[in-house]
Order: sequence, then C-alpha cells, then structure tokens
Amino acid sequence: MTTINFSNQAIKKLTEVVRGNPNAAGLRLQITGRQQGAFEHVLSVVEQGKEDAGDLRVEVAGLSVPVFVEGRNAAYLDGLKIHYEYKGPDRSGLEFANPNPLWLGETEMAIQEIIDTQLNPEIAAHGGYISLLAVEGNTAYIEMGGGCQGCGMADVTLKQGIEASIIGVVPGIERVVDNTDHASGTNPYYEPSKK
Repeated sequence: MTTINFSNQAIKKLTEVVRGNPNAAGLRLQITGRQQGAFEHVLSVVEQGKEDAGDLRVEVAGLSVPVFVEGRNAAYLDGLKIHYEYKGPDRSGLEFANPNPLWLGETEMAIQEIIDTQLNPEIAAHGGYISLLAVEGNTAYIEMGGGCQGCGMADVTLKQGIEASIIGVVPGIERVVDNTDHASGTNPYYEPSKK
C-alpha cells in the first residue's frame, strides 16, 4: 500500500484547486524525471473519465477527492511528503520530500549511471538532457528535454548515442524507446527540416 502525506497547508490549497475544477475526478501524482540526484514530481488535476487504469487510488484524509498514484512509480512515491508554501504568482508552491532511492533495481541504476556520467554531460553542450523513465522487461524508456526536445537530430542521438551507450553494456537491455513529445519542443538545438 502506498502512503502519501500532505501537510495541512497542502490540503487547504489543493482543496481550493479541486473546488475550482467541477469536473475533477481527483489528483494525479507522478514522477516525471530524475535529475541531479533528485526526483521531479508533478501533482495535477485529473478530469472525470481521464483516469489512468494503471494508477493506484489513494484516499487522503482531508481531501474530498482521491489521489491517483502513477502505477509504474508507486514504489518510488511511498512515504512522499507534500507541503505547500506560497512563493508568488505563477509559481508552484508545492514542495515534495521523497525518502526513496532514485532506483531500486540494478538495471535502472546502471542505466542512470551511464546517463549521468556519459550521456548528459555530452548532450548538455547542446542545451539538452535525458531522463530515464522506466525499465520494463528488456526495454528502457527515456525522455529527452531542453534542446533535445523537438530537435531534428533526436533520432540520431537515440540510435547512435543513447542506444549505443546502453545496449550491450547493461545486461538484459535490448531496446531503448524515446517517449518524448517532440512536437511540443520550444527551443530545439537543431530545427527539424521543413517538408
């Protein structure tokens, strides 16, 4: 069972947010990345009918709606503490204190080590970065950000850089899949060619 702890300030603020969304079915808690030794969390409103079937439903005392915890990362969200502190307009005041290690499995730790020590230092020269999202079976799922998102060379980076560095080095990994939404990239290092 996954336990999420909300401070009174967080419950108060999230109750206001939910009241402002009459179609809200709940809140969704996700890990969107792991950068510089820390988790990146997102807590968003889920509209009715848009719930993810793979999520875990968690009831939180004081909240009128459930929290849907991202299924594939539930083990990494257990014991998470969420606090709210006003930080000014247009800034999220949510603060996440996650007691979990970045990865529990040896395969994930090995891939993260390659990303941190080899891939991200090279890609940073182009204003980009790579995040490991998950490992399922023989497949590693990654996401590109910064100058890599929407970059016309993203497929080359995936095939010749990322896959070449991981496959054959990390036992059991046979595929690397890019889950990046490249269409929403706003500042790619290389613009895709116009057709």
